[in-house]
Amino acid sequence: MSPALLSALILVGALLLFVSETVRHDLVALLALLACVAVGLTKPADAFVGFADPAVLAVAAILVVGRAIELSGIAAEIARVAIPPRPGFTVRMTMLLVVGAFLSAFMNNIAALVITMPIAAEIARDAKRPPAVTLMPLAFATILGGMTTLIGTPANLILSSVREKELGAPFGFFTMAPVGVAVSIVGLFYLALIGWRLLPIRQSARHAARPPWRVYELAAEAPLAIAAILPRLRAASVRLLAIFRHGERVTTAGTIEPGDRLLVVSRHQQWTSAAATGLKAETDPAATPDAVTARVAVAHGSFLIGLSHEAVRIRSAEQLHVVAVGPRAARRKVPLATLRIEAGDQLYVRGLAAHLATFASRARLLEIDRLDMIPLTRRRALPIVAIFLASILAIVVFGAPPALAFLAAAVLLAATRLIPTDEIYRSIDWSVIVLLAAMIPVGHSFETSGAAAIAAHWLGTTLAGLPLFWVIAALCSVTMLLSIFLNNVATAIIMGPLANDAAHLLGVRPDAALLAVLIGASADFLTPIGHQNNLLVMGPGGYRFTDYARMGAFLVVIVIVTAAATLSIGYR
Repeated sequence: MSPALLSALILVGALLLFVSETVRHDLVALLALLACVAVGLTKPADAFVGFADPAVLAVAAILVVGRAIELSGIAAEIARVAIPPRPGFTVRMTMLLVVGAFLSAFMNNIAALVITMPIAAEIARDAKRPPAVTLMPLAFATILGGMTTLIGTPANLILSSVREKELGAPFGFFTMAPVGVAVSIVGLFYLALIGWRLLPIRQSARHAARPPWRVYELAAEAPLAIAAILPRLRAASVRLLAIFRHGERVTTAGTIEPGDRLLVVSRHQQWTSAAATGLKAETDPAATPDAVTARVAVAHGSFLIGLSHEAVRIRSAEQLHVVAVGPRAARRKVPLATLRIEAGDQLYVRGLAAHLATFASRARLLEIDRLDMIPLTRRRALPIVAIFLASILAIVVFGAPPALAFLAAAVLLAATRLIPTDEIYRSIDWSVIVLLAAMIPVGHSFETSGAAAIAAHWLGTTLAGLPLFWVIAALCSVTMLLSIFLNNVATAIIMGPLANDAAHLLGVRPDAALLAVLIGASADFLTPIGHQNNLLVMGPGGYRFTDYARMGAFLVVIVIVTAAATLSIGYR
């Protein structure tokens, strides 16, 4: 079997595993890497060169620097000042999207969403609209902003690395800015004025004010007959999900014994439900009269993922407690003490406002219903911003490699303790680092085996004779379709060399082809699974899978058309 066919089969197998979502993306990348080594496409000595690739080091360093900026409160302060409270819904919505896109150009997309998501909920609430009208447009805006700079997304750095390998020099910090800014302006205009109106809001503004569903446990203090407690629960608008005795589920027929725990779901707080049913709630609101309750979503990269809900109490030095959880627990029907936190989970966390604000930023919790901005610490914020700007200046003016510039910035932040010690490694999304490092040799084998040349020849033959506009649009579209199924990093690794080869066959400037891939790799506005930010707003916004295409389909079209027009004019 030819090396090109072997490489193609491994890539197709990896694609199928990526799409199935039965195996973690980083594990799929490692399996593909091992397969390449096993069949001789990658030498054992070259299997781990991806971990030393400058693009991988740059991504890790940028995540550390971005986390320091996030924790300093400066980004939240920018959002607070730029989005005034008085103007109408359309003005505030537009400013929200602009701020989200701006922040995501210089920091991690998820961090930009974490900072602006509470403001999105507040804007919707003030306009007496459901959060669905602001959350998906905000997620899309943060994705658009990532297209405008070299550090906007890891895929940009990968394509810069491809350019350096093929053409001898990487992208500049703002090389993608002309096309990225053009795409962002058109996209933000669409999202602010038209896009959100296409969302199928399934509840009126009047119903949107109703409290969300929450799942919690109530305890029995005395023997009770099931037949007697069920009418009380119904009268209190509480639905019984399961009964647990000593951690084991018991039948809902018979008698409830003292100490039994009832798993219920309701729109009401547990204290209200407990008073109405004669049961006991876990916590007493009178014990901390100044406390507030915030509904939060757990973001990817949170240190709470995989831990029990008690971790919130322990990690916050008993300042905060999880008093209820989101709808996933209603489907699982297991004791809450045994339920492990997953990315995207909704938690109802209670405590003092100051403690909530501090812990939410540290634990990567996205506040949905209550706005507590990260407090600005000027003493730390100013030197952090100075170091960040110095690293950008070193790249733009002095031509320093991004990996070296941002690694130096991360080291300086750690040495001066401007970022907490326990946040340095926690701020790095290691699954992305492993995915990057493993897919780089896989992508290289796809190129050296001849498979990329064959695919590029087919693509070149198909697009031969077409005007530059349609060539760019086609490359952007193919990349975007692939990004629906693959992580945008994996998409960039595969499409970068292929687009470069196709550009040579078509007589197109390689930069135009690579920038088309850059736009297409981040333009997944059709599904919740193509980008983490899309997935994070799915639960809080109450979206269905098909809702993304309803608003995102036209956005994809105008992004591709704008990118093709901009690049065909700039790279004639």
